[in-house]
Amino acid sequence: MSGDRPQYGASPGGEVPVCPRHPDRPSYVACQRCGRPVCPQCQRPAAVGVHCVDCVAEAARSRPVHRTSLGGRVPRGSALLVTWTLIGVNTAVYALQWLAGLLGLNLTAVASYAPFLTASEPWRMLTSGFLHSVANPLHLVLNMYMLHVFGQMLEPALGRARFLLLFLVSVLGGSLGVLVLAPPFTFVVGASGGIFGLFGALFVLQRHLGRSITPILVLIGVNVVFGFVFPGIAWQAHLGGLAAGALVAVVYTTTARRRSRR
Repeated sequence: MSGDRPQYGASPGGEVPVCPRHPDRPSYVACQRCGRPVCPQCQRPAAVGVHCVDCVAEAARSRPVHRTSLGGRVPRGSALLVTWTLIGVNTAVYALQWLAGLLGLNLTAVASYAPFLTASEPWRMLTSGFLHSVANPLHLVLNMYMLHVFGQMLEPALGRARFLLLFLVSVLGGSLGVLVLAPPFTFVVGASGGIFGLFGALFVLQRHLGRSITPILVLIGVNVVFGFVFPGIAWQAHLGGLAAGALVAVVYTTTARRRSRR
């Protein structure tokens, strides 16, 4: 065998194979994967027979990757890594907002977005999507709940990178909606633009897959109306995120069709 693996041989008398890791131990069992003799200490149970420690380590390094129908790549066993990471980041930032308030600092004012700040501090268009109202914990809870629900549907279908790109572009789309539709001194925070982007993407993907779009249309309609009825909700960010997410999903499905034809 080549590479870094120990080579196996025979006992000094030449009759019995020995474990390559423990040459003083006769080994009457062979690894089902590489065929080398393996002593009891180096044996690892497998579906059929045993594997040696080297084959187990090699299998762990080359963990299989699931390719989605839209071309994304998701290593098995970690399909919601991006979803949980985004939830964790939003929650951690909320905790920082709260702690900063106790120290007399206003983190929200530093990273929230308003249209008049676009030219001087454009990064706020993204950072505002990870802030939430400290006075209203339900703002964070509802957004994170929806992120988890739709992350379960979209991240395994798109893959990690495409799902993350979809969310970030949707956050920026939400800020763009505020820039175009809201007064210049309207300050906004919240992941709602990114969440509505997931709504729009799911609508496009459901149509692409030939599935019923009625449930997602009802959900979008209720949430859009909700933003107009209740004060203090940035409906402009909702519409901007919705449009951005739908556009990103159109790009994904179009490229998927081209790959399918090839």
